[in-house]
Amino acid sequence: MTAHPTDKAETLAWLRRISGDLATATIQRLDQSLPWYSEMPPARRSAVGLVAQAGITSFIQWYDDPQSTPWIAADIFAAAPRELLRSVSLQQTLQLIRVSVTVTEERIASKSESLREAILLYSREVAFAAADVYARAAEARGLWDARLEALVVDSILTGETDEELPSRIAALGWHGHGEVAVLVGTTPPQFDVDQLRRTARKLGVDVLIGVQGSRLVLVIGRSEPSPRSEDAEQDLPFPEIARRLEPGFGPGYLVLGPAVPALVDASMSARAALAGFAVARAWRHAPRPVEADDLLPERALAGDPLAKQTLIERIYRPLHAHSTDLVTTLWSYLDNGRSLEATARELFVHPNTVRYRLKRVSEVIGWDATGPREALILQTALILGSMGTESVRRRPAALHRRVSA
Repeated sequence: MTAHPTDKAETLAWLRRISGDLATATIQRLDQSLPWYSEMPPARRSAVGLVAQAGITSFIQWYDDPQSTPWIAADIFAAAPRELLRSVSLQQTLQLIRVSVTVTEERIASKSESLREAILLYSREVAFAAADVYARAAEARGLWDARLEALVVDSILTGETDEELPSRIAALGWHGHGEVAVLVGTTPPQFDVDQLRRTARKLGVDVLIGVQGSRLVLVIGRSEPSPRSEDAEQDLPFPEIARRLEPGFGPGYLVLGPAVPALVDASMSARAALAGFAVARAWRHAPRPVEADDLLPERALAGDPLAKQTLIERIYRPLHAHSTDLVTTLWSYLDNGRSLEATARELFVHPNTVRYRLKRVSEVIGWDATGPREALILQTALILGSMGTESVRRRPAALHRRVSA
């Protein structure tokens, strides 16, 4: 692109005279052709207008000195960089550039072929500059989000929540609502956090991810349905969600904490999941993933107060409040190696009576004493419950009378 010095000086003077008209025409075209611009609040429209005006002014300066390319981005976006990045996406910025170039080309391209070429070259430089600005902003935001997410997950794990936690969660763009559960496993050697998030979105959940050395923690919450995620599965149970997220974890145990009502209560699920993860090796054939409540006996033996409390409140107390016969029958059934006949003989009842009472036990507390794993859970609950209850005896009175006789 070359021009006679006299012609170039005349062109520059002409461009400076019409720069105001170009800016006005550009704003009018933006208002007519871009719906998102016309719907903006006045302050944001003004910010976009400043950027458009800066672009025209910068083009005139660049036409005067094409070697000034390195400072194009700073020259244009310095007008309102923060406001622009917050209110206008990269796609919208490129639309703004396209409209501005089109209006400018319509008004001045006929002046000379060299001026038209200058417009095309300059628009290319501006497009690259815009992409660079947004890329830097995205990188900075990504690093900030990662630090903030790690802080939130750490607060949930330690239970040291404060009044700032909800605002931090909101700043991360958390879309979860309703129940939340915490999943704890090992970090894979090649951890792909993006793939894990994509899988979570397909399952209709939002996740907070925390990497703590070899330990990988996911805080899982059901996300609000999005019009763009029609293929996302909704309302899957948390154990099924954990099973589908399992490939994103490294080898070893994977423990799912119980569901809690909301994200602010997630520390309760985290406590259970972490306690279960610490003792999962004690269950030789533990499934992957395994629920923390299925590890209640191991957690209780390790001294976990939450596990002891859960066993007593969800098993022992409901049974004792419902019927002492159920407690007595369960004790005898477990002590006799889960034999119906031996239990019936000890209690002087028919085996069908034992079957009926065991069925009632399952209905009251949701655990089936006839299964080996659940039998261990129930026996641990009975032991812990009896330790704190003087009025309950382990063996029925009839048995003591028979032995003493």
